[in-house]
Amino acid sequence: MAREKILIVEDEPSLTDVLAYNLNREGYEVIVAHDGKEGLRKAQMLLPDLVILDIMLPSLGGLEICKELRASPTTAHIPVLMLTAKTEETDQVVGFAVGADDYVTKPFSVKVLLQRIKVLLRRASAVEPASEIIESGSLRIDKRSHRVLLDNQPLPLTPTEFRLLETLMRQPGRAFSRQDLMESAIGDGAIVLERTIDVHIKSLRRKLKHAGELIETVRGVGYRFREEEMAR
Repeated sequence: MAREKILIVEDEPSLTDVLAYNLNREGYEVIVAHDGKEGLRKAQMLLPDLVILDIMLPSLGGLEICKELRASPTTAHIPVLMLTAKTEETDQVVGFAVGADDYVTKPFSVKVLLQRIKVLLRRASAVEPASEIIESGSLRIDKRSHRVLLDNQPLPLTPTEFRLLETLMRQPGRAFSRQDLMESAIGDGAIVLERTIDVHIKSLRRKLKHAGELIETVRGVGYRFREEEMAR
């Protein structure tokens, strides 16, 4: 069985060495890039199973790299774990806004980081039944191929956006709190910010174009997916 590939994009050699050593011990194939342009090139060429991405990088910043990865259907599905010394809430929100799936600030526990990596990889590679199709009008989720189609055209959703949309569409009409959506769509151990889900919803609505109006805001609660009969 092929080992899962993890790309580390980090310009601090000592930290890169620690991460690579521990990931190798866990059985992962490790790829390393020490600047932004090299990291983006390796992500696009080698298609790793997960990217550990520092925000502050030479030549090209981590936020820009994440945007580039999310903009291409070839790399949009790759989980991205942001790694940075920044601790301000606004920096975390920006990281999620450009498509990061999780966010870890330095200094951090290697054990905690490894656990978050396992959660992201498990969610990304979960095997689903062949009949897992969810539809609402021209919007369709195919869980087997992990694709979302709108008017038969694929949408470049991030793994978190995919799970968020699936959670909402599975129970149309139900009002989900932000905490409900955080737990079901992002997972245990993720940074829980009140604004994080709002950022993901805003990005998801934009990508869904005309179908974005099907995701309704429930004041004082959170969000719901409009029931099909209500959408007509």
